[in-house]
Amino acid sequence: MNIKDNFTLRTVRKKIIMVSKIAGLLLIVSYIVATRLPIEQDFSFLLWLCFVTLLVLVVDYLMGRFISKPIDKLSRAARKMAQLDFSSSCEIQTNDEFGDLSKNLNKMSQNLQQTLSQLHAANNQLEKDVEHERLLLAERKELVDSLSHEMKTPLGVIRAYAEGLQDEPDEEKRKRYLGIIVSETERMSNLITTLLDLSALENGATQLFPERFDFVEFVETVAGRLLIDAPDVDFDLQYELPEHPVYVETDKRRMEQVLDNLLVNAKRNTQSGGVLKLRLKGHDDMLDFSIFNQGPPIPPEDLPKIWTKFYRSKNSKYSGSGLGLAIVAQVLSMQHLPYGAENQPGGVRFYFTVPIAK
Repeated sequence: MNIKDNFTLRTVRKKIIMVSKIAGLLLIVSYIVATRLPIEQDFSFLLWLCFVTLLVLVVDYLMGRFISKPIDKLSRAARKMAQLDFSSSCEIQTNDEFGDLSKNLNKMSQNLQQTLSQLHAANNQLEKDVEHERLLLAERKELVDSLSHEMKTPLGVIRAYAEGLQDEPDEEKRKRYLGIIVSETERMSNLITTLLDLSALENGATQLFPERFDFVEFVETVAGRLLIDAPDVDFDLQYELPEHPVYVETDKRRMEQVLDNLLVNAKRNTQSGGVLKLRLKGHDDMLDFSIFNQGPPIPPEDLPKIWTKFYRSKNSKYSGSGLGLAIVAQVLSMQHLPYGAENQPGGVRFYFTVPIAK
């Protein structure tokens, strides 16, 4: 033990003993002094009694400072901790057991607060995981339900023509039936592939791989394949594209899906002999893509629905999968790119915006 510790008041016990000794010594000395004063005995006794009263008050104050107040502070701090209130610490700035207890209590409060924060974070993560699993199960159920619903028509057609093959002696009709069966089989295969791809995009199972490329040349290539070189062109194609390269950084394969679906949708909904206008314009480090098809407008109440799975316009003469625009919305949303559709005089305009690469 350090010799210095014997002469320091580092414990409550030492402080109490020191106060008791000093009080006892003062009491004895004051009594001796009071009895030897050259005054009347009654007055000296009264004087000594006043000194004793004052001494008791001082001792009471010191005892309260050394014991009662620290215990009261510790009690309040413990009561707040029991109520999980860690907003204030226990402030006892002494070098005795109460000071050490206060420091340990504050440290325990910090540890508890940290542990509760970790538990809260873990609970939030658990809730997110449970919600994610719930959404995955809901998506799987929706996928199965969608496949079941969408497969009914092609399966019914295949079954009908397969039964017709058994009793049909005409070879030409048999070939036509087989062609229809093959066509419906391909339709089912494409539907399943597209739906699985969309489902992978929605649940995050598919990653995007951005790359830098010339978007003007990219649009020209895709549009040329789908709109110019196609044999069934029955519209007036107009386009407004920059005469210089404009580079973007995005997932090229997925953006080709976006353009494919938007161009095919516009092509199918352009009235015979109508205008289909392709436009690409840059401004403020952004590149705006839009495609306008002349034809019947989309009912205003249906505009928010066109991006959902299996939406089909009542006015459309084509029976597609109803997944094209849903894929467009999902791919653009994953890249946080603004997009939309709006009715304009004489037709419908689809658009999206992509940042220009530095």
